[in-house]
Amino acid sequence: MRSTMWTLLTAVALMVGFGVLITATSRELGEDSMLSDATMLSLSGYAFASLAMASLGVLVISGEYRTGMIRTTLLAVPGRLRMLTAKTAVFTAVAFTVSLAASFAAFLAGQAVLGDKGVALGDPGVLRAVIGSALLITASGIFGLALGALIRHTPGAIVSAVALIFVLPQMTAMLPGEWGETVRKHFTTNAGDQIVRVEVMEGQLGPWTGFGVYCAWVAVTLVAAAVLLRRRDA
Repeated sequence: MRSTMWTLLTAVALMVGFGVLITATSRELGEDSMLSDATMLSLSGYAFASLAMASLGVLVISGEYRTGMIRTTLLAVPGRLRMLTAKTAVFTAVAFTVSLAASFAAFLAGQAVLGDKGVALGDPGVLRAVIGSALLITASGIFGLALGALIRHTPGAIVSAVALIFVLPQMTAMLPGEWGETVRKHFTTNAGDQIVRVEVMEGQLGPWTGFGVYCAWVAVTLVAAAVLLRRRDA
């Protein structure tokens, strides 16, 4: 479908475009405090790329419910879990390949803008952050696919993905007390974002621990979608 290619291109454009824009703006303003995190600047488009990839994940399955083609799919592949597994596997491979290329492109473009103030892939934590941004974008795409299979309605699933990936994580900062801090640290992309950071912030989850928590959110949603897929009519 045309929407697949356009959404992938949008994700790449957002990843590279925002990275170059933010990096160039910071350099022009001479904000040395921001330039100290040159890697994060060049990868700053990952949040918007994640939303684009999540939208594509939703469309991978919800589009079939919208058109009624899901019945044809299930006639061709009666095993519903096998169908969902195949969709997830193919989507994951495509999403990670595109995201990895976009992440490296964004990083290299950003460092070219920064010039002698930039960093190298061999610097501590940099390569992990670049690859981590691709993993985070891919996980967000799978999150969208799981929500699409769970909700089966394209606008509703996309709105849910935007809320869970972008809006609600920021709102958790308003929760009071220690329990609020715990929820904030472990809530979807608040946890997953740590893999994109070169330096681990004090009081936050570690890069791989945080990404593991985010993957747990995705896995629970995908399992719920698989259970309902078996129980509900097409």
